[in-house]
Order: sequence, then C-alpha cells, then structure tokens
Amino acid sequence: MESEPASPLPTLPAPSALEAARLKRETQIGYVFAAVGAVLFSTKAIFVKLAYAEAVDAETLLALRMGLSLPFYLFIGYLAVADRQKRGVALPSYRYLLRASIIGLIGYWVASYTDFIGLQYISAQFERLILFTYPLFVVIMGALLFGYRVHSRVILSVIVSYLGLALIFGENFKLEGENVTLGSAFVLGSAISFALYQLLAKNAIAETGPRMFTCIAMIAASLGAFVQFGLTHNLSALAVSPPVLGYGFLIAVFSTVLPSFFMSAALHRISAAANGAIGTLSPLVTIILAAIVLGEELSVIAILGTILVLAGVGWFTLTSQK
Repeated sequence: MESEPASPLPTLPAPSALEAARLKRETQIGYVFAAVGAVLFSTKAIFVKLAYAEAVDAETLLALRMGLSLPFYLFIGYLAVADRQKRGVALPSYRYLLRASIIGLIGYWVASYTDFIGLQYISAQFERLILFTYPLFVVIMGALLFGYRVHSRVILSVIVSYLGLALIFGENFKLEGENVTLGSAFVLGSAISFALYQLLAKNAIAETGPRMFTCIAMIAASLGAFVQFGLTHNLSALAVSPPVLGYGFLIAVFSTVLPSFFMSAALHRISAAANGAIGTLSPLVTIILAAIVLGEELSVIAILGTILVLAGVGWFTLTSQK
C-alpha cells in the first residue's frame, strides 16, 4: 500500500502580502482613532456653552482649557523624550521645534480662540456644522498652497454643503440678526485655520510620531493662550467659580487632551482628507447633545440644512476614499 504523499509545508505570505496586511490594519486603526477623536471633539461646544452660561469670557475659558491640559502634555512629552533617549533616537532639532510650535499655534490656539468667540453668537449645532466643512478647505488649500489636484466633486461638495449652511444661516439671521454673521465668520475662520493645521501637521507627525508632535504643538498653543490672557486680563480673572472650573477641566481633558492624541495618531495612519472626512460623526453627536443638554431646538429648515451639509461632505468623503 502506497503511503500518501506528505502534506506540503504551509507557505508564509510573501513580504508584500504581509506589508499589505499591516498597512490595512494600520489604516483601520487610523479610522477608529479618527472617529473617537471626532466624537470627543464634538463635546467641546456643549461644554463651552455651559461655561458661558456661568458668565465667563472666551479668553479666560481658553486660558483655563490650555492651563488645565498643559500638565498632561508636559508629562507625556517628558515620557516621549525619555523613550527617545533610551532608544538612542535623536531629539527633535530646534528647527523642528519651531515648525511644530507654529503649527500648534495655528491649529490649537488660533482655531480654538476664533471658535470660542464664535460660540458666543451662534448655536452649538450651527458651529459644529460650519467646522465640519473643514475637510473641503483641506483640499482647496492643498491645491492653492501645495499644488494638489482638485476634482470636480470638491466644487460640487462645497456648493451642496454651503447651500445647507446658507439655509441654517438665513433662519438664524432672522432670529438673531448680525450676531449670527459675526459668529459664523469667526467659526469659519476656525475651520480654515484647522484645515491649514491638518495640511501642515501630516509631514511633521511623520518625522517624530504623533506623541512628540502633539506635545510640542499643544505646549506652544498653551503658551500662546497664556500670553493672550496676560495681555487682556488680570491674573485674578482666573479665580473662577467652581462650575466654570469644572467645565474648564472637562474641556481640557475630554475635548482637548484625549482627542488631540487620537487625531494625531489617526493622521499618522491615514490622510488628512480621510481623517477630516470621518468627522461626519462630530456634527451628529453635537446636534444630539445640544438638543438633550442645552435644549436647542432643531427646526425643519435646520434639519434640511444639516442633511445638505452631511451629504456634501459625506459624498466627497466616499468618492475620495474610492
């Protein structure tokens, strides 16, 4: 009786297949990180609105936010430096520190301050929808500044999204007047600043990793907020009420520290456009929280405008990923 032929030994996947599997896994993790970051960021407007109800101004609230978050970034930055020294990896150059600091000032000081000012005049729902259009600015500014190609779908996405914003703006303008114009302009400036941050941060993160970059960027942004507060307020203004201090802590930890690391980790794995586009979750979460926590109403026109904004950016997202 003839023996059966021996079973062939299992063959290992080719290196290219292993690399492809690793990249796919990293991309999926990047999507998860981007989604978590978007959800956490969506809570910021809610906490800011609650803090404003306790009679605090934007400069003081921003200084509290950055001051309460700074110890986390200093500690994590210390660990990142110690880890690099342990592995014999060179520390970032002074040129890199300056570049990362400027990027941080754009993304987490300028964008945050203009957003805080805007929230004094418009609803949390409208604010989040305006910010949600920043992925479109990522592509448009990428074309203007870095020569990226702009597809026709971007133009169509902008038209559809801003048609939705125009509907909501018109309804709010009838109720609130020129304050809506002022608030919308500030939040739009925040969206543009954050889009620029996304474009500039991608390469900077690739050089040192998300942890080191985030700490440098946020420490710089904190210093910017402190200088601004010192030029406009007395130090005694930081003696705020316990509710304001509590909201400042929530903004610092859950709307700043955690999402900033999740976003940087996502940018380390996926493109800026993909990272921004996954932010579709953000306005939806804000709308739900604004209705439940703040009691903001959602009219038929606001619902229609929201659908148009989500459709415009969502369609851009899907076609971009393909």
